[in-house]
Amino acid sequence: MAQRRIFAEGVPAHLIVRGNDRRDVFVTDGDRIYFHRSLTELAVLHGVAVHAYVLMSNHVHLLATALRPTSIPRTMQALGRRYVRYFNDLHGRTGTLWEGRYKSAPVESDRYFLTCQRYIELNPVRAGMVAGPGEHAWSSFRRHAWERPDDLVSPHSLYLEMGADPASRREAYSGLFSEDLDEVTLYRIRQSIQRGWPLGSDEFCKRLEKQTGMRTGPLPVGRPARKLDSEPT
Repeated sequence: MAQRRIFAEGVPAHLIVRGNDRRDVFVTDGDRIYFHRSLTELAVLHGVAVHAYVLMSNHVHLLATALRPTSIPRTMQALGRRYVRYFNDLHGRTGTLWEGRYKSAPVESDRYFLTCQRYIELNPVRAGMVAGPGEHAWSSFRRHAWERPDDLVSPHSLYLEMGADPASRREAYSGLFSEDLDEVTLYRIRQSIQRGWPLGSDEFCKRLEKQTGMRTGPLPVGRPARKLDSEPT
């Protein structure tokens, strides 16, 4: 059964798409430029604000907010088709490029947004590719920490509230990267994206269920316990 996906207007979502059999989806910087440009165009077209991203060798992480519940699905579908045609034609291959459908999970802004953003931008460091997030050119870190231009990135209001001016924001944001996330937080983020369940509080999940009409957690396992005859009904 395909993993369920929950999308709600105005609610950030953590997304990940992987190469088939964990194979590389980017061979050259030209591939990354094409993917970045395509995502920028399609996000504007379909109403998606991309707040954070990282392009790894064989997968991509995004943190984005949709203007409409259909915005992210339409963007990702169009992006997948466009990039596969480009990649197969350029590199002389055929067949699927992606490992099934992309994964997604809603993120509670107040509690987990900046944490999830750090998780994404620290991905190259955890993978041992670079010593610091600024050494990886293909992520949103340089936009947030150094104010480097990046047409793809739409900074979230929580980031903008970190300082009264760009210099103070840069300093405050860079300070978040003095160390990696703790193991408990890493586990929770990974479980959320793998299972497609929201990353947030019980109250957040209840609001999402009311907004979308979808379950935001697994059903209880097993049958409910039978009442004993002596128990009151």
